[in-house]
Amino acid sequence: MRLKLTIAYDGSPFGGWQLQPDTDTIQVRLEGALAEIAKEPLRIHGSGRTDAGVHAAGQVAHFDPPAELTMNPVNWVAALNTKLPAAIRVLECEEVPDDFHARFSAISKIYHYELSTTPILPPFQAGRAWHLPRQLDPATLEDSLALFRGRHDFRAFAANRGNETAETDFQRTLHETSLAPLPQGYLLTFSGEGFLYKMVRLLTGAAVKTAQGYFRLDDLADLLDQPPELPRGKSPLCAPAEGLSLHEVNYG
Repeated sequence: MRLKLTIAYDGSPFGGWQLQPDTDTIQVRLEGALAEIAKEPLRIHGSGRTDAGVHAAGQVAHFDPPAELTMNPVNWVAALNTKLPAAIRVLECEEVPDDFHARFSAISKIYHYELSTTPILPPFQAGRAWHLPRQLDPATLEDSLALFRGRHDFRAFAANRGNETAETDFQRTLHETSLAPLPQGYLLTFSGEGFLYKMVRLLTGAAVKTAQGYFRLDDLADLLDQPPELPRGKSPLCAPAEGLSLHEVNYG
């Protein structure tokens, strides 16, 4: 049996999703909870990494429980949540085919990024939004986001992991890059087939810089589809982690 989990978490207290030495991460907590229930170590596979401080409303992961453990998938939800901190919640558990993979079976992801434009950051938005009390033009922000739609080479909007090669593919297709008003700011939505390392934060940072008048729309457009040498440079800013949330992973 293979089980698929849908997970929500507040990323503020954790060092991201991925297992790391001497670091409290989401994967560490989930695998610890699984081991308590199954009485043996189990590996969990996520749809992708989220950085330290990044949140999720719909992260997806899968694992294979021991064959002798015949617990109903629904019962895994309550069992795991009793072993997890309140900042991590398993929302759903369902049986999936053996060839399902949380990462490689995904066809698209949706990320949200929240901006707070109030003079004073409300306490309930602390750690959940990027505070931008300086003037920001929403029309220019919307125009900036529109430039990213479609298929582009996004190498100027990718941070290096250190394992890139000449064959690394920086082409990605974004289906939606939109702006919606919130009572105390704006919600940015990025939907696409896949994302490079820190891509959403680098796109957001560049769009905000443009909307604040520090960067021109023409210069922003020139950052797309560059050759490997990046003659026109990279994104001028990586937005903070706390405004970012993995909203949904789609599997068709």
